[in-house]
Amino acid sequence: MPPPELLLPFLAAVLLVELTPGPNMGYLAVVGGQWGRRAGFLTILGVTAGLAAYMLAAVFGLAEIILRVDWLYQLLRWAGVAFLLWLAFDTWRGGAADPAAIDIDQPSPGALLTRGFLANLLNPKAAVFYIGLLPGFTDPARPFAGQALTLGLIHIAVSLVIHGVIVLAAARAIPLLAKTTGSGGRNIRIVFAVALGAIALWLGWETRR
Repeated sequence: MPPPELLLPFLAAVLLVELTPGPNMGYLAVVGGQWGRRAGFLTILGVTAGLAAYMLAAVFGLAEIILRVDWLYQLLRWAGVAFLLWLAFDTWRGGAADPAAIDIDQPSPGALLTRGFLANLLNPKAAVFYIGLLPGFTDPARPFAGQALTLGLIHIAVSLVIHGVIVLAAARAIPLLAKTTGSGGRNIRIVFAVALGAIALWLGWETRR
């Protein structure tokens, strides 16, 4: 366990980070608003798996390679941008948006999980977060791995709650979107495609060096 006196400051830092708008938050809002709660929760599981992968990589020193090898960092960064742009294009050309057909047209559970996982794994800011934050809240006199795992699990628990709230709020906005964009599904698809494109640009800007 990390020192008890550091747990509360760490929790405050995690809340601040998770409540700051970022690509994960934007992507989950788009999925929840486009496909509804079920799709949003499945995507959260994928995003959480990506967070867990980076957490374990940071605990065992692998994530630091991403930061030290510039070409690898840039590869992940631009792959993440390209992936979100592909999702924007896929949304633009078809897919769901008619609130009456959400359950029929939404991607399969496996596709939603995979998209959530890749959306987070291809965001090197997650690695930066764990490498930069975890060591500052651990006791150097104690084994690092156990403390880092505990802190990482706390972060994942907080992210699950916040991401769940985002998806629920976005899903409740579906009827409002239908009214404001018209009854046609294409209008809503365009809104979400533009939003995904903006998130891709956001990711590219946020991860620049």
